[in-house]
Amino acid sequence: MAKLVINETKKLGKINAELYGHFSEHLGRCIYEGIYVGENSEIPNKNGMRTDVVEALKEMKIPVLRWPGGCFADEYHWKDGIGPKESRKKMINTNWGGVLEDNSFGTHEFMELCEQLGCKTYINGNVGSGTVQEMSEWFEYMTFDGVSPMADLRKENGREKPWKVDYFGVGNENWGCGGNMTPQYYGNLYRRYQTFLRDYSGKGETGKICCGANAADYHWTKEVLETAFDHTPSHLHGYMDGLSLHYYTVPGPDWDHKGSATEFTTEEWYKTLAKAEKMEELIKKHGDIMDCYDPEKKVGMMIDEWGCWFDVEPGTNPGFLYQQNTMRDALVAGMTLNIFNKHSDRVKMACIAQLINVLQSVMLTDGEKMIKTPTYHVFHMYRHHQGATLLRSDLIGAGTVGAGKNELPKVIESVSENADGVITVTLTNNSLEAAENVTIQLTDDGAAYGVCEASVVAGTMNAHNTFEAPEVVTEQAFADYEKTADGIRVQIPACSVVSIRLKK
Repeated sequence: MAKLVINETKKLGKINAELYGHFSEHLGRCIYEGIYVGENSEIPNKNGMRTDVVEALKEMKIPVLRWPGGCFADEYHWKDGIGPKESRKKMINTNWGGVLEDNSFGTHEFMELCEQLGCKTYINGNVGSGTVQEMSEWFEYMTFDGVSPMADLRKENGREKPWKVDYFGVGNENWGCGGNMTPQYYGNLYRRYQTFLRDYSGKGETGKICCGANAADYHWTKEVLETAFDHTPSHLHGYMDGLSLHYYTVPGPDWDHKGSATEFTTEEWYKTLAKAEKMEELIKKHGDIMDCYDPEKKVGMMIDEWGCWFDVEPGTNPGFLYQQNTMRDALVAGMTLNIFNKHSDRVKMACIAQLINVLQSVMLTDGEKMIKTPTYHVFHMYRHHQGATLLRSDLIGAGTVGAGKNELPKVIESVSENADGVITVTLTNNSLEAAENVTIQLTDDGAAYGVCEASVVAGTMNAHNTFEAPEVVTEQAFADYEKTADGIRVQIPACSVVSIRLKK
């Protein structure tokens, strides 16, 4: 039996809602068909945005959405996506499937989507094939409330008042598809490009995000920070508010053989979860480097691409990255979000890839049909952590699962308290074979707490939802707990994610 000790008096800081963010790229059926169907579609929509998708995302409490890429960002020229749709320039999406991009979804449409969702905006600018002027003008177009060429152009296109851009990324994966740059070269470009993202409101409303590393490339992190912080006034903390990190969980031996999304062995299950758990190490090691330059943690680690990446579903366009989503994905999501919560002093944003119909999506569509994936149900379950306060928690005696390189903790947890004093405990049981009894103990006035809400996402390891059977995996009420003299004893089923909410 394991014990989870919660010190409800030890408050460790705020869990930013943006840790539960999402990523949408012009890739496959993410934007078109997934989010945007156009005003004339027979699929119910509001200003072209699918009503079913918008409502599901609002129910999930989506906090921030990143757009337009990904690799697409560094070949995207924003002026091609404004003005009358019939006159917008068309292009070939060279990164993803070589398909025609008609730019019918552009700046105005993205901002409309975020307004419908009630979420924050995260725009990624083009450094790889764009100019300083292009990026500067885009920012002016979106944010300047006055008389200027770009503000006037925005007004001509039907938007009188500027939008709020909450976050702006200066390039994407510039170590790879964003230009194959060295860290020193990119670091200097970052300094230059961000200079011309003018604070037109005077309120410092936009967080500037610098392109960080791929997975365990600690050299990139060090050299970019060294360049950005060189002779930079300390109060400007390297001219950045965030440094990105990308990490995908790929169980296969290489990128050409990533493994099936639905057909996998027990060994592959533990291999996948062990690779996902590596996020803990990456945060610590990149965080240690960041601490050398930014000991006060003014710069947030922004993990704006993460999630499982498997082989595409048989018979689908390999450039569309369409994959199913099983209980394995649910466990990866649950444990990763728990890890983010516990590092919320450094990790300030995370965006799972991608929102819909691509990689580890929270939804899939087929024409007018839409289904929620197991990952959706985990995000919905975890929504109570958003904006809550992280509490000190220590898990004792849960042991490990897997073997060798695939060994990882059996249970991974995080605990938070909201403004109403409700404590949310989320736990993953990463074992396929055995349940885990966990006694939850609070160190101060613990006897006064009882369970006010509990839910579970569970199933066999490759259980997933289809358009024919959309509710194989859902969030269900959970009742396998009891109050004892020591606290609250919970039996967490094998292969499950559980939420227990406690209140006096």
